[in-house]
Amino acid sequence: MNAFISLLKPPGLTSAAAVGACKRLTGEERVGHAGTLDPEACGVLPIMIGRAARLFDALVDKEKTYVAECAFGAATDTQDASGRVIARGGAYPDLETVRQAAARLTGDVVQRPSVFSAIKQGGKPLYARARAGEQVEAPERTVRIERIEVLRALPEHGVLLRVDCGRGTYIRTLCHDLGALCGCPAHMRFLLRARTGFFSLDNAVTLEELSQAKEEGRLSALTLPPDAPLRHLPEARVGGRLLRMAVNGMALPLREAAIAQPGAALYRVYAGPRFLGLAAPEEGLLKWRVVFPEEDDGCKSC
Repeated sequence: MNAFISLLKPPGLTSAAAVGACKRLTGEERVGHAGTLDPEACGVLPIMIGRAARLFDALVDKEKTYVAECAFGAATDTQDASGRVIARGGAYPDLETVRQAAARLTGDVVQRPSVFSAIKQGGKPLYARARAGEQVEAPERTVRIERIEVLRALPEHGVLLRVDCGRGTYIRTLCHDLGALCGCPAHMRFLLRARTGFFSLDNAVTLEELSQAKEEGRLSALTLPPDAPLRHLPEARVGGRLLRMAVNGMALPLREAAIAQPGAALYRVYAGPRFLGLAAPEEGLLKWRVVFPEEDDGCKSC
């Protein structure tokens, strides 16, 4: 199986454990994930199976959407509900105050995440160094936040947010910073990743759905073909002798291929409906970056 799974990860499960579950369900050894999701968070976790893992660098994962609950009244050392309370306050903001603060946190924003984060210093995650008693501080980083939509108020001084942002954004740090701007300490109480690039709640499946599909012999119906998240790349189509060259992994004469957008840096290559792999133009040739063998069964459109 060479395919992707858009997994709806439940809270309380690590990304590594989710990969292990997919290994057992698919029977494949080559299984990985594209973009870690914190254990207590839930939402979309892209799973790569077989040769699909070689497509990782071509995936678009910069655009992300999160739904989060920001809880006002207390700040924590982890910036989420799992941490130790380090500040309290009772000047709870109204929704208009939160919206004004959110507007100040859009665009290119400097964040300083909690020391209980996976950012590495000296090859070791900050959270591991912090838990070992080391005095550490997370470095500042600039991230891109496109939009923060304040959806509604929630019980116990919570506010539901929808955030469109780029990779590397810490939503719990965003909640912490919202609290500082509103004059009331805050932390993240809930997090759902609704989208990461192509993968979204619309195409996500649960582990329970995958398990049932396996019992019914239709597991492949819940997977995504390897070219599904690559539609942002232009096509190149080949046939005849180029097809014979392609299945043998040979570089292809660029002028003989049907190119959708000349001048692109990377192409999806097809023979009819069949996805052959990714190739880049170089010195008048299409040189392979990833080749899918002739017996590949990951293309559901074949």
